[in-house]
Amino acid sequence: MKLLAKIFSYPLSVLFYLFFGLGLLFYDIVQRIALNLFGYQIHKASVDLFNATIVRSLHVLGTRFIIELPEELPINKPVIVASNHQSMWDIPPLIWFLRKLHVKFISKIELGKGIPAISYNLKHGGSVLIDRKNPDQATLQIKKIAGYISENNRAVVIFPEGTRSRDGHPKPFRKKGLTTLFLNAPDAVVLPVSISNSWKLQRYGMFPMPLGVHFKMKVHLPISVKDHEPEALIHLVEQTVLKNIVHD
Repeated sequence: MKLLAKIFSYPLSVLFYLFFGLGLLFYDIVQRIALNLFGYQIHKASVDLFNATIVRSLHVLGTRFIIELPEELPINKPVIVASNHQSMWDIPPLIWFLRKLHVKFISKIELGKGIPAISYNLKHGGSVLIDRKNPDQATLQIKKIAGYISENNRAVVIFPEGTRSRDGHPKPFRKKGLTTLFLNAPDAVVLPVSISNSWKLQRYGMFPMPLGVHFKMKVHLPISVKDHEPEALIHLVEQTVLKNIVHD
């Protein structure tokens, strides 16, 4: 049965990447028109639709999304979304299912060029690009986005592990980025997020894409930054995220 599923995964992966590639090209053009002619809100709507398209395209592979959200999301306040990171496919569900929060990203600088739609949004949609080889530059950019979310009541996603956990087993949280956000966005709330099984979408690398993955994302209750010391808050967020990652 596993061999048969892998055989079928090849043609279905080609179909998925056809949809994905066309989406990259189409929404790259749409984003540029939206931002230059209509401004932030229409540009954001185009980004949301692009990521909804990716989520729907993953259904071609039999991917099932199981999303748990709190009854009320912390809208109209600065939000720090702290999530574990298993694959590149974590990003579209975070953008789409948390779209009411206007999520932005702290991304590595390499993603800022060469990728249609994605690079444009990272450079012009409110996210920041950090050079992981230059700690001073990275810290300045994190301070910048902390100020941005505080001023505009938006959200920033940070992956405190620093890189993907390719087998689903999380790496220890790095403290520097979170601490910088806490100190520079003291009125924010932290939204811990636990992602499970996303790594399976890349268990064979980029190709083929496996069939029938159950992607699970649990968004926990918000935690006020000002109610905790940074060290204690990082520990609380890390434990909340880790204990809700499912290994199945």
